[in-house]
Formats: sequence, structure tokens, C-alpha cells
Amino acid sequence: MNKKIFRSSLLTVCLVLAATIALIMGLLFHFFEKQIQKELANEAGFLAHALENEGAGYFDSFDNKNNRLAGNNRITWIDENGTVLFDSRADVSELDNHADRDEIKTAMKEGKGMSTRYSKTLTEKTVNYAIRLSDGSILRVSTEQYTVVTILMGMLQPILFIMFVALILTLVLSARVSKAIIEPINKLDLEIPENNDTYEELTPLLRKIADQKETIGEQLADSRKKQKEFNLITENMSEGFLVIDADANLLTYNSAALNLLEITPPADRSVLLLCRAKEFRGVISDVLSGIKAENTMVREERSYSLIANPVYEKESVIGAVVVILDITEHEKRDMLRREFTANVSHELKTPLTSISGFAELMKAGDVLENDVTDFSKSIYDEAQRLITLVNDIIKISELDGQSIPYEKETVDLYELSKEVIGRLEKEADKKNITFHLIGGRAEIIGVHKILEEMLYNLCDNAIKYNKENGTVDVLVNQTGDGVNVIVRDTGIGIPISHQDRVFERFYRVDKSHSKKVGGTGLGLAIVKHGALYHHAKLSLESTVDVGTVVTIAFSKK
Repeated sequence: MNKKIFRSSLLTVCLVLAATIALIMGLLFHFFEKQIQKELANEAGFLAHALENEGAGYFDSFDNKNNRLAGNNRITWIDENGTVLFDSRADVSELDNHADRDEIKTAMKEGKGMSTRYSKTLTEKTVNYAIRLSDGSILRVSTEQYTVVTILMGMLQPILFIMFVALILTLVLSARVSKAIIEPINKLDLEIPENNDTYEELTPLLRKIADQKETIGEQLADSRKKQKEFNLITENMSEGFLVIDADANLLTYNSAALNLLEITPPADRSVLLLCRAKEFRGVISDVLSGIKAENTMVREERSYSLIANPVYEKESVIGAVVVILDITEHEKRDMLRREFTANVSHELKTPLTSISGFAELMKAGDVLENDVTDFSKSIYDEAQRLITLVNDIIKISELDGQSIPYEKETVDLYELSKEVIGRLEKEADKKNITFHLIGGRAEIIGVHKILEEMLYNLCDNAIKYNKENGTVDVLVNQTGDGVNVIVRDTGIGIPISHQDRVFERFYRVDKSHSKKVGGTGLGLAIVKHGALYHHAKLSLESTVDVGTVVTIAFSKK
């Protein structure tokens, strides 16, 4: 705006300056022209009076006596027929008839006449004034006058100098004027438009700006509120959330999407750079073609469900919404459920097959009287194994569903460990294994039955998978955060490749050895779920042929 005002001011001043110079030159030229005509009329009158008194003899000694009077003017005497009788500059014999000259014709008719004639180059003009004498002859006085063009050419240098100076002044003044005009506008406080003291003409504009500012402020506040609500919702979603346009450019996303895909905020806007998995690209391609797309993607041992819906505007796809769900745990649960079902079926089938076989033989009467007792013992043992298995399955189901039919109470883990060790002493004596209980009184709030099962299974495993003449240490000690229970044996140990899976249901490191020592394969799974129920941390360290250490860290909270 400052430049525009400056240019406008400069152009205006230049135009005014040029017009002023032209007008002044025109007025001066017109003024001097009138003066010359007046002087010619006066001189013609004077000469006419002298000629009337002295006659033709007046011109005899004109060059000598009256040259001062003639000056630079040309004097011509013409008779009534147009013949030149006298000319102060030319030989009359060489001059043609002047009867057709405008000033002559006018003077013959009206007594005086005036005309102006320009040279061929238009640089000079001749002003003629004629007066009729009493005898009918005509006296004409002529003078040469420069034209405006000639005068301007003659004064070109001073005019250009004046215009240059005027231009410099105009530049300076225009700059100052434009700055002075713009400065109050630049100092406008648009935060409070109505409080500005400026040009009166700007008052309606400032009032309108104030109204618009208020409206925009309300709209922005509403927009920020909605954006905050949207961010609050999306940022607290566990599901990943992506919004893309028709060109697959990322418009918005939430932190969960970045965390699930384990990526940093993209520098490029293309969503295809977030993940190069075939399934992800396929979903994006399908949804942008207008198809609701769903697929499962596996990425770094984690499973994700991708659900994408297209967004339409006037029947054309303008973008899409993509939701990313981490279904790893769900997939693991499904796998564990399938494994659990298969394992349960297998574990139940084995004792039931044995029971059914012995019972069938006894029913057919093909069993000797002496073998009935052995068959009955086998049926009883298998039935007890089946009951133990069903009880362990029920315990796992209760822990899974958090449907524990017992109330929490204060339990001293040291005393509970002493009771469990007492129950297992006979089993330990069979392998000459020695128990050591270390620690002191350590109370927590928990379910006595579950805690007892956990300690029993850990100590039972420490006996089953121990060596002859081995030891089992049970350490119960209080820490600043709670209570630790550590069961340490000198057994066969667990290979590193199996340590992550030993707490899974029915998982056995060595099935042949497990079959030999018995058990349902659910002991450590019960320990794991019991720890989860009590919000305890479970850890395992083991070295083959050295032993195993299992630690349960109970928190006071």
C-alpha cells in the first residue's frame, strides 16, 4: 500500500508539474503575442500618421533617419491595387502583388487587418498588421516571432533541470507523504479495533473488523473445544486411528497408531510410508477405491487387525478412516485356548482309556480273581489322576475368570511355606532331598487357598525335577515394597529355549521325564495365574544341571 500511494503521489505531482509548465508557457506566449500585436498596431498608427503628413518622401531617407523607429520590424507600403510601393527589406520590383494577402484584404474592407503566417518548418511565424490610409493605400508593419516549439527547444535545458529538481523534491515529498499516510494505519491495534484513533474514514472498516474478530473468536473457541474433545477421545483410544485423503496423504492420527506400528511421526505425508507391509498397502488401496477393507497384519511377532472405511462426498471417495487394533493377545488367547482344548482332550483321554479298558476286562469276566485287586488299584489311580486334572482345570478357569470363591485375608507366607514343606516331606524323603526354610514372618493380603496352591506347586516341582540327595531352599523375606518368596532347587534345570514357555498350560520340557514323575502339566500355569491375581511379579532363572530359582515378588499395595 505504501508503494501504491508513493507511485500515485509521484505520478500526480509529475502530471500537475507538466500541466503547470505547459499552461504557464501557453499563457506567457499568448500574453507576449498580444503585446506584439499591440506594439505593431501602435507602430503602424505612428507610421501612417507620418506618411499622411510627409507623403512618399517620408521613405526616401527612411533607412538613415528612421531606422531606429523601424527596428527589426518590416514596413511595406502597398497601393490600392496591391502593388508594393515600398518595402524596408526587399526590392519592390521583385515582390509580387499583395492584394490577395489576408491582412491587406481585411484592411481594404475594414480599415485595418491582421494575420499570422508560419514558416515551412513551423519554427517561426510572421505577424502582420495593416492599416488603410486616406488615399486608399495600405501600410503594413510585420514582425517575426518564435513559435512555442522553438521557445521550448530553446529553453529545453533549463526546463529539464527544473523538472529534475522538481522530480527529486517530488520523490522525497511523496515518500514522506505516503509514509505519513500509512503510519497511522500500520499502528492500528487490530486486537482492539474500536479503540484506534485514526482516520474517520476507517471507522466503518474498523467496526466491521471488530465484529468479524468477535465472530471469528467465537468460531475459533468452538473449533478448539471440538478439537480438544476429538483429541481427548482419540488420544485415549487404545486403537490406532488414521485419517487419510484421496491421495493417501495423512491428515490426522493418534499416538496409539504410532505406538502400535512402532514408528515416529512421519516427515512425509504419505500414509504408505508409515508401513510397507503388503496387507497394509492392500487395505489402503481397497478403501481408496471405495471398498470397506479388513485384514490382519503380522509385524514383528505382533498381530494387528486393520479396518478401513471410505469417506464419500457426492458419491466420490475423498478419503478414508483406518482403525488399527492390536489383537496379539487375542490371537495368543485363541492359540492357547486351542492348545488347552487339545491338551485337555489328550490328558482326559489317557486316564479314561485306562479306566475303560480295565473296566471292560472286568465286565467280560476275563480277569483272574488275583488280578481284580490290581485292576481296581489301577482304576483308582487313574480316577485320582483324572480328579486332580479336573480340579487343576477348575482352578485355572477360576483364576482366568477372576471368579475366586474365597475372601482375601492376611496370610503369613513364612508360616504357609512351613505348612507346605511339612506336607511334602514324605515325597522329599523318597529322593533324600533336604528342605531349608529361610526368613521370618511376612504377611500379605491374599487368598489363602491360592497362595497355598502356588507354594505347593513350586515346592512339588522342586522335588520332582531335583536330583537325588539334592536340596530345596525356600526364602521368605520382606522388602521395602513388599514380600519376596524364592524357591531354589539343585535340580536338572531348564534350557534357555524353554524358559519362556514353562508357565504355559500343559507345557513340558521333557515329556518322557514328566510322564515318569507324573503331574498334570498345570502346576506352573496355576502359579502364573495366581501371581497375576495377586498382582505379583513372577520371574525364573535356571541353569541346566545346576538348578532353578523361581521368585514371586508380592507388592504391599
